[in-house]
Amino acid sequence: MELTDVLRRRRMIRDYRPDPVPAEVIDRLTEAGRRSPTAGFTQGVSFLVLDRPDDVAGFWSATGDDDDSAVGSSWLAGMRSAPVLILVWTSEAAYLDRYAEPDKGWTDRDPARWSAPYWWVDAGMAAQTILLAAVDAGLGGCFFGIPPEQQDEVRRRFGVPTDQLSAGVITLGYPASAGTPGSPTRRPRRPANDQIRHHHW
Repeated sequence: MELTDVLRRRRMIRDYRPDPVPAEVIDRLTEAGRRSPTAGFTQGVSFLVLDRPDDVAGFWSATGDDDDSAVGSSWLAGMRSAPVLILVWTSEAAYLDRYAEPDKGWTDRDPARWSAPYWWVDAGMAAQTILLAAVDAGLGGCFFGIPPEQQDEVRRRFGVPTDQLSAGVITLGYPASAGTPGSPTRRPRRPANDQIRHHHW
């Protein structure tokens, strides 16, 4: 598929068929995520793939979103049908350590030196790469965050080290339909000239 088609077709999909996603396709998507750019080639973004029904159910249970009584269940109802979850994690410490190395030289490891917290930036780029690769593979995906008060339980359930910061989760699967209507059906796209400026703001 041409990149322009991938970009045009990408949507946040919130309802999935139960068909399993082949392991080799999942591997292709996570490998695409690994190839996203990272500051200083730190490679501080990691993925936890949940593709067994018990693990997927365990995630929804750990976040308290495993039944229709869950807060916000109207949008979660379809999301819970996804056969694959990719949890995206990042490590601030990995970036601070990398930039304290001789070729960078910030030995004080002070986060205030950073123009932006690139551990989060890189995690977002990796997630976007996976979402685009999913479209290319004929899959649908959606990105969402784990509420802070639920993150420790997810870490405990799946053995995630405490130095790992949750950037979000990608649901993956074959779309059940064209997609559950989301924000783009309620909000118009901003005009290009309101987002893109040349030469001066």
